[in-house]
Formats: sequence, structure tokens, C-alpha cells
Amino acid sequence: MTPADRTVELRGGLVRIRVLSAGRGRPLVYFHSFYERGGWSPFLERLAARYAVYAPLHPGVGGSEGVDTLEDLLDLTLVYDELLQALGLTTAYLSGHFFGGMMAAELAALLPGRAAGLALCSPLGLWLDQAPVADVAILPREELRALLWLDPEAEVARRWAALPESEEEQVAAQLESIQRLAAMARFVWPIPDKGIRKRLHRIAAPTLLLWGDRDRVNPIVYGEEWQRRIKGSEVRLLPGGHMLLDEAPAAAAEAVAAFLG
Repeated sequence: MTPADRTVELRGGLVRIRVLSAGRGRPLVYFHSFYERGGWSPFLERLAARYAVYAPLHPGVGGSEGVDTLEDLLDLTLVYDELLQALGLTTAYLSGHFFGGMMAAELAALLPGRAAGLALCSPLGLWLDQAPVADVAILPREELRALLWLDPEAEVARRWAALPESEEEQVAAQLESIQRLAAMARFVWPIPDKGIRKRLHRIAAPTLLLWGDRDRVNPIVYGEEWQRRIKGSEVRLLPGGHMLLDEAPAAAAEAVAAFLG
């Protein structure tokens, strides 16, 4: 299905969030991560068969604006609270991958009433000295491809790494990638521990922690740490790497739907 595409103005127009949406059912808001492409994926397409899915693009990414007006992670979290209010979503399922998983968790921790349930895929935000998270914001593309994907030579990984044919489209794609990294990295660089560990105990919603069993970016030990800090949360491992939602969209969507109901 082709998602609806709209822009929501917040804070008197200082922040403008582009939102893709499709599907029917209970609302589910999905927050993107560093290395997704285009904003709407096969994973979201499958979820839209069961839920009304909303996929906002972060400020500074893909047509969303106003990242320069935001001071810190708290400010970004409050923007998303204001977005949910503007969309008429008093409560919703919240989901996200890596950076997006952290955003969903921040919302659920700061404003517990917003989250009916959480489905977080390899969320960012914690730091363990014995197992540092890979700094994916600075790696060269070929090293990055080998790190992100379980099989860097798989068709989905090769499509992700391929540049468009025309020079104009190549420049546009590279610019979009730089903007995406810059927009998100400003909230988590150089170390992603911005204090969420002190807030995770506030999460009251049922929480699924979804992980690729061979995630080389955000090791599974972090799944265990998130589970320890969110009471009653559940870790689910699926075959895959860090880009699990792209490598196994059907299995990941089924796991999310089975947990959320």
C-alpha cells in the first residue's frame, strides 16, 4: 500500500514533522534509526495490515525540519509528545529501531500514559564499558555494511549499499544519508548514555525487546541490561544482524504483533 504523506507543524511552525501513515486498527507509532531508507519499509507494510501505523521522520531527515531549534534529547522527546497530541493519539503502541527504539523508550519513561505497549528493536541508549556500542556514525560505507548486516552479500544488503545510477540521484542520496546521521547523532554522540538508564524503571507498558541474534553493532548483552531495568519486559531473539527489520521483516512484524496483540 502507498502510505499517506503529510507534514505536521509544531511550535508555531518552528518544527515541521513529515509523517507517513497507513493501515487500520489500534495506532502504532514507529521511530526510525540511522540507516533506514525512504521512511516506509516492508516491515511497516506488514504491521499496517494489523495496525494504524504512523512513521514520523525525525527533524532534519527526509523533509522534516527544525532540528536546529532543539536543544537536547528531552526537547526532542517533548516534540514527539506534541506530535502525538497533534495526531490525536492519546495513547499508542510505540516501536522503533536503535535510535528510534531509544526515542520510543524515552516517551514511555517520561510520559507513561502515552504508551499502550512497546516493541523496541536493538534500542540505543545504554553503555557498558566491557561491550561498547559500535560507532556507526563514523565508519566507512564498506566497513559499515559488514557490521550492520548478518550477510553483507545478501540481496537486501546489496540493494541498501547500491547508489542510484545518475550522478544527480547519487548526490541526493549521499546528502540524505549525511543529513540523517547528523540529525540523529547530535542527540547521542559521542556516547549514547544520556541518562535513560535512570528513567527506564518508570516504564509501565508491556515491553518487547527484539534483537538479531548476531547483532554486531549493539550486542545482545544490552538486551539483557534493558530487560533488567524494565520490569516485566521480554527479550526475543530472531536470526539476523543489526538490520533485523530489513533482513527478516515478516518474522519481526509477526513477533511484534504476537506480543502487542
